[in-house]
This record gives sequence, structure tokens and C-alpha cells, in this order.
Amino acid sequence: QVQLVESGGGLVQSGGSLRLSCAVSGSIISILAMGWYRQAPGMQRELVARIDSGDSTYYDASVKGRFTISRDNAKNTLYLQMNSLKPEDTAVYYCNKIFPKYNWGQGTQVTVSS
Repeated sequence: QVQLVESGGGLVQSGGSLRLSCAVSGSIISILAMGWYRQAPGMQRELVARIDSGDSTYYDASVKGRFTISRDNAKNTLYLQMNSLKPEDTAVYYCNKIFPKYNWGQGTQVTVSS
């Protein structure tokens, strides 16, 4: 069974940076299209960044130029480098395959104070 374990969240001031990690077990992420999603209170979960099997990347307009998705195939781990954080980035962040989805992990909370 595939497990997704997100980590690296925390409380940061506006303009700060965080690096999220997603350790994947039970699957090989190098051949998959993977993404980072976030869910703010009262909002639907949304895709903010994806990386395809050929390492092409896509970013939502709200994070483009500030967030960078990457992966370490040797560690089977997905990363999200988040710079210039804004209060509106506050959410629980999750990683998952683009389609079909695995069971969601517990996510990691990111809180950006103004």
C-alpha cells in the first residue's frame, strides 16, 4: 500500500521560506506525475504545483515564481520550496499522484503570519 508522509510545515512570517517534503513508500515517483495540493479552511483542495515523469513542471498562477517543485528519485521524495510566502498561502499542504490519486496523507500545516 502506498503511503505519503508530508513534513516541513510550520509558522513563518510573511516573506519567509519553507521547504516541504513528501516521502513516498510503496510506489516509484520517478515515473509518475506528482503534485502538491493545499487546502485552506473552508476551501476546496487545490493543485498548486505538479511535476511530470519527464520533469516538466506546472504552477498555479498564485504561486508561480515563488514555489518550486522538485523530486529526489533516489530518496523517492517530492519537495516544494516555498519562498516569499504570503498570508494567503496558509493551508494544509498535501502531496499526491495526479491521477489516479492515492489515499491522502496527513498533510503538513503551513501558517504565514502578516
